[in-house]
Amino acid sequence: MSIQWNGVMPAVFTWLKESQSGALEIDFEATQKQAAGILKVQGKGGSRMNGLVGSGTLGENSYLSTKQRLSLLESLSEVAKEYNVPLISGAATETKEELAEVVEGLANVGVNTVMVMPPKTKELPSEEEMYAYYAIAEETARGAGVTIMPYNNPDAAGYHAISTELLLKLATLPNVTALKISTIDVSIIETMLLANKDLKILAGVDTVTVHAGLAGAIGGITGVGCIFPKASVTMQEYVSNGQWAEANKISQALNSLSYLDAQPLLMEYLKLAMGIHHNDIAGGLRTFGKKLTQQQIDDVRARYILAKERLEVLDLIG
Repeated sequence: MSIQWNGVMPAVFTWLKESQSGALEIDFEATQKQAAGILKVQGKGGSRMNGLVGSGTLGENSYLSTKQRLSLLESLSEVAKEYNVPLISGAATETKEELAEVVEGLANVGVNTVMVMPPKTKELPSEEEMYAYYAIAEETARGAGVTIMPYNNPDAAGYHAISTELLLKLATLPNVTALKISTIDVSIIETMLLANKDLKILAGVDTVTVHAGLAGAIGGITGVGCIFPKASVTMQEYVSNGQWAEANKISQALNSLSYLDAQPLLMEYLKLAMGIHHNDIAGGLRTFGKKLTQQQIDDVRARYILAKERLEVLDLIG
């Protein structure tokens, strides 16, 4: 598949249901339906989301068994094929050998691009060790007919940062087709593009979509876009066209909610906001993650209502 990275792609949430024993399990059909619903939405300029991210690295992925995760991705691959967009999934392991196995497994269930986080080790790997980790992922992906996307998230607790020098080196590997940079310090993007103007960089934090675009990012991966896809796609259209004032209006409208995308409990917060959006707070959009306090729930609700009111003025609900 020839992947066009210019645009925005949703990191979809899993819908859950209770089994006969009362345990929560993935509702594959509902998750597929929701993913399709997001991919159908057009921005004001007529474009749509240009990819589908399932089982990323900082969301519900950490709570899923390998079997659950692969089954989820296999079901989402059907949706990605229907809408002719790439399916992207995350990977993070302790050793490069484990990483190779994960990349192969993801390729086997229909994943087109693997977002690779740094190794999950206590000690910071050396530059040589870090390079070897990504090199085996790239080699394995090449053999499996998929690509990889090194994922640098220096702001996320528990993940090692990838140096700018190493990111530039990794970008030259044959099957590295893009870099994902999740940080509020978008000067990292600008610095790398000054060194290599041909890099394809995606932003990973909803609050910096416009700023990352100014720095040279060609798109991004969004959580808030699952809740307000029309607004997210339209904002990226404006960014791509250099209509910065119009893009900034949408960014400001979304700000109360997109702020949550940069918090440690982003998945729990955004999934609750999506539950509010779908009148499903206690239903399928429950989470395997941490339980929120009433104060946190009230805060998310207030942030959602404010974003929705602002977007309604801009005719961006849909």
